[in-house]
Amino acid sequence: MKLGLIAGNGRFPFLLLDAARAQDTEVVVAAIKEETDPEIDRRAETDAGITVHWLSLGELSRLIDTFQKAGVTKAVMAGQVKHKQIFSSIRPDWRLAKLLLNLRTRSTDALLGAIAKVLNDEGIELMSSTSYLEPLLAAEGVLTVRKPDNEERLNIEYGLSVARSLAGFDIGQTVVVAAQACVAVEAMEGTDATIERAGNLMRSLDDSVHGDAAAEPSTLARRLTVVKVAKPNQDLRFDVPVIGIATVDTMIRAGATCLSIEAGRTLLFDRESLLKRASDAGITIVAVPR
Repeated sequence: MKLGLIAGNGRFPFLLLDAARAQDTEVVVAAIKEETDPEIDRRAETDAGITVHWLSLGELSRLIDTFQKAGVTKAVMAGQVKHKQIFSSIRPDWRLAKLLLNLRTRSTDALLGAIAKVLNDEGIELMSSTSYLEPLLAAEGVLTVRKPDNEERLNIEYGLSVARSLAGFDIGQTVVVAAQACVAVEAMEGTDATIERAGNLMRSLDDSVHGDAAAEPSTLARRLTVVKVAKPNQDLRFDVPVIGIATVDTMIRAGATCLSIEAGRTLLFDRESLLKRASDAGITIVAVPR
């Protein structure tokens, strides 16, 4: 079987590529010009089982033609395509333009779900992107050396209620909480940008208090808790919550001390390095049941 890989940004496509090749599966990569790391070409140069075709984000017809000519009947999407990229920089071909006109909502799920249906109608089944990466899914429990303290547990409980409501509207999947108050919610900018925005906001609060000797001390605790959830009806074919070292580094810069994710529905990239980096920084990571 030949596997089609629609590759977005980050390390996800490379991890999936390695997992598929470890099973001796030939991979036909549709690399997105606006997103995919050019390193994927070098990977193909050293492995005859990988072929790479570069496409622009809006070239749905060319994507289908590429897979059909290669004999691909099963495909996966791996790697993020930025939400704002999808709805601002895209130049759709006729097939995608028609699809966009028929969408009832312009959410990412609606668009990707419609693309999955078009692929299926053309004989290309879109599989779950966790098909080759199940060992990377977070197991339930505390994953780091330190457990959440009482304040962080309260933040997690509150954050889960907010994040799950937010995710139900397909707006974002991450919230950042301090002292059971919502500091930032994710929209199109992505998880790491949301954490960074929360850190900047907390620093601005600090500056406003310290810059005014007469100001009352803020009652809002400065420690941030990050809560990331899956959507209620998460479609694992094209949208899997992912945490990597970059997320931990962003938390360190923002002053976040706790990360809550959902067990069995969140991929951990570079798991050992990620958990060590978090533990060394005093960050606790906990995977909660769905």
